[in-house]
Amino acid sequence: MPDWFRRNTKNIQTYSKRDTKEGMWHSCPSCRAVIYQTVLKDNFFVCHECSFHFRITSDAYINLLIDNNDYQEFSKNIVSSNPLNFTIPKDYSSQIQETINKTNKNSAITTVKGKINNIEVILGVMDFSFIGGSMGSVVGEKISRAIIKAEEENLPLIIITSSGGARMQEGAYSLMQLAKTSSKLARFSEKGGLYIVLLTDPTTGGISASIGMLGDIILAEPNALICFAGPRVIKQTIGQDLPKGFQTSEFLLKKGFIDNIVERKKIKETITSLIKVLKKR
Repeated sequence: MPDWFRRNTKNIQTYSKRDTKEGMWHSCPSCRAVIYQTVLKDNFFVCHECSFHFRITSDAYINLLIDNNDYQEFSKNIVSSNPLNFTIPKDYSSQIQETINKTNKNSAITTVKGKINNIEVILGVMDFSFIGGSMGSVVGEKISRAIIKAEEENLPLIIITSSGGARMQEGAYSLMQLAKTSSKLARFSEKGGLYIVLLTDPTTGGISASIGMLGDIILAEPNALICFAGPRVIKQTIGQDLPKGFQTSEFLLKKGFIDNIVERKKIKETITSLIKVLKKR
């Protein structure tokens, strides 16, 4: 019987599968492009295909802005307590400790003193990975201390926001921080201080109702969600579809709520130029 069903040529030679470390590849949420970790990092965590800005940590922003990543962190060891003995859906004290262990941060904001293109500044950067970047008593206190430090040392104040708003586990203690930080900023402004704020995705709730909208200059990253109540909540409340792009940084720029939209790679130079023009000599 003819051997018709046998291959006359060798099969394609394959090699053993190489292990790929988890997290080496990222999928862009906007265009679905698959991006290698190193390429994404080199491009400031911005998609090279569609310019989607990934959320990044407070450390990444500090590294992006501060010269040689050389800075002095202050108010580092303040940690939230559980003044209301909040236990639903889980014990708040345990949640704080778990988040500290996971993020290696003591709170949702890091405050530092350093130089941006050789200009000394006070910088505060919120981190959404720490309980949604929510503002409780510790975040409010650290922001207040940063404002006071900027006032005492006559330095520009820069805050980068990324937050879901007030921290519900602290109740009224959390809501008090809106008034506390806003009053400190009002005094800082009266003394001639320069306050620049950069709104990143997301900036919502109490942060957008306080420090987020009180800057002398209000900048935002592209396509960032910036709002008080989220679009889903508003739609459920009024029972109507919302305009396309509603509550994005582009929408707010068009309506005059913010001053400019700045790509991540241009943030450092933009802030430098603003300080040189606006800072009192």
